Amino acid sequence: MKAKLTFIISLLLVLASTGAAQTSKMPEAAQWLRYTVKGEEFSVTLPVEPTMKTSDVFVLRLQKSRLERVLEAKAGEVVYRVYVYENAKPRQSLEEFIAEQTARSELDLTFESDLTVGKIAGKQYSSHDRDLPSTEQFFATEKRLYRFVVRGATADHAAVKPFFSSVMLGKKQDGIEVLEGEGASDSSDVVGPGRGSGPGLLTGKDVDTKPRLISKPEPVYTERARGHLVVGTVVLKVVFAASGKVTNIRVVQGLPDGLTERAIEAARKIKFIPAMREGKYVSMWMQLEYNFNLY
Repeated sequence: MKAKLTFIISLLLVLASTGAAQTSKMPEAAQWLRYTVKGEEFSVTLPVEPTMKTSDVFVLRLQKSRLERVLEAKAGEVVYRVYVYENAKPRQSLEEFIAEQTARSELDLTFESDLTVGKIAGKQYSSHDRDLPSTEQFFATEKRLYRFVVRGATADHAAVKPFFSSVMLGKKQDGIEVLEGEGASDSSDVVGPGRGSGPGLLTGKDVDTKPRLISKPEPVYTERARGHLVVGTVVLKVVFAASGKVTNIRVVQGLPDGLTERAIEAARKIKFIPAMREGKYVSMWMQLEYNFNLY
């Protein structure tokens, strides 16, 4: 059954207008969501939406370029990264991959433990440097080489455990699809009342033309949520960006069993014409509500 997407005001949107109450952080646990990349065989949970950069990088030992991806999320003083490398022929073993990566590292990484995710073997290394504590996990598959990295804390830190414990490898991964270049850190073009460019909130009074909605895909129930009879509302705070994309998605209120992820996926597919101010497209904070009902 499709979930009903509720919007308020003439734009069918809820405009964020109450400053502190709307922008306060949610408890850490409510923000951890599972992310994946289309065509890749991994997923991991992160406390905020990550950015992603994909490149073709020339590798001397291969005498050709290979695909490399870097996903990054920042939460407070802790930085989470996922490095994905194409394991081009001649394929690297796990040991060769680790030797290559640790040789390039500016940190003094030492072996801590062997790992297994599904049927994939891996190894964990850490640096207990006082200025930059770090932990890295390495995995090698036939097609890909993976580095899961945390900077600013080691594996025993409470803010790190949900990251490493959530790593999944294999085909058919569930999660929010990460898009190239997007993420929760990109808020430089959001306009605030009376402040010009910069982070802030915007009401209808602060723009000359409000955003115009073109299409709003509706999320559908996951089988788990339907089986557990989960109902309720997912509330998201997002930016309707000047670029015409929905970015900076933050969870104000979530639901279990994958419904929060389904709401985020639907929000990212919204098509709209951005708000205008002084003849230019501008970005606005908006609040979206997705009502899930089993009737």
